[in-house]
Amino acid sequence: MSQAAEVTDSQWETVVLQSEVPVLVDFWAQWCAPCRAMGPYVDKLAEELDGQLKVMKINTEDNPEVPAKYGITAIPTFLIIKDGEVVKQLVGSQQYDQLKTAVEAYL
Repeated sequence: MSQAAEVTDSQWETVVLQSEVPVLVDFWAQWCAPCRAMGPYVDKLAEELDGQLKVMKINTEDNPEVPAKYGITAIPTFLIIKDGEVVKQLVGSQQYDQLKTAVEAYL
């Protein structure tokens, strides 16, 4: 079971954009091997930064509207959203330390 919660197109506004804390969003798909490989890192961040950071996953196949709105053309892509605005975008597989450092800059 993933530590990161799933978010859908219809929940995006309230769950992500209106969040009181920064949000890390993992754009992924089941068929994407690099996405699955990043799963444990995403879960570890969700666990370590619980309360300081909201960690969400959005399946790009099941929820096409949000990825289209943000111009997501490659997965995995990670957006860090603070106060409803994208403050950082990371594309492709990341080392855990790189991902954590990027997120911590916005906590």
